[in-house]
Amino acid sequence: MAFAPSSTPSAARTRDSAGPRADVHLPDTARDLVKIVVTGPFGVGKTTLIDSVSEIRPLHTEEPLSEASAQVDDLAGVRDKSTTTVAVDFGRISLPGGIVLYLFGTPGQERFRALWDDIAYGALGALVLVDSRRIDASFDVLGLVEETGLPYAVAFNAFPDSPRHHTEEQLRAALDLEAGTPMVTCDARVADSSVDALLALVQHLIDRHAPEDR
Repeated sequence: MAFAPSSTPSAARTRDSAGPRADVHLPDTARDLVKIVVTGPFGVGKTTLIDSVSEIRPLHTEEPLSEASAQVDDLAGVRDKSTTTVAVDFGRISLPGGIVLYLFGTPGQERFRALWDDIAYGALGALVLVDSRRIDASFDVLGLVEETGLPYAVAFNAFPDSPRHHTEEQLRAALDLEAGTPMVTCDARVADSSVDALLALVQHLIDRHAPEDR
């Protein structure tokens, strides 16, 4: 990509030395509890992102892809994918300043759209993951987020074979993003990179709710 990810400080993940998440209870510094939807098309990395940042053991509702689902799910660009989220992914991450994000990942297929209202209820914003190898797969999800009225940020998940020649202006135009919509790149497998994407969304939400200068 021709642009850099957010440069805001990353929050540290909490794991013990053996690997499993620790600190199941909320930290004493928790002040603002915020529900965030992590969404995007099928196979874009939503489950991976939540797994990479969650300070608690994340909840996943993944099931193996079946021959029947292959008839209705578009596997273009994700032929190696063998499982899919069928309800919701859930994780939690504590950020500096006492902000705690509750992350709710949505299924990416059209056939699970009926779950959207329930998952999005009470959310303050959405992080929309996009795969630059198949940008058109994100149009329906972006339309749904905009219909819901949720403020959102876009994060291009960097796959090993993602094209690198697109400029920020070209990507914004392809997604028809408003000028104020944050757009960053991330690697959903890497905690710091994923947290930077979430921080871009949080800063966007803070800016939207900040009182105007008088």
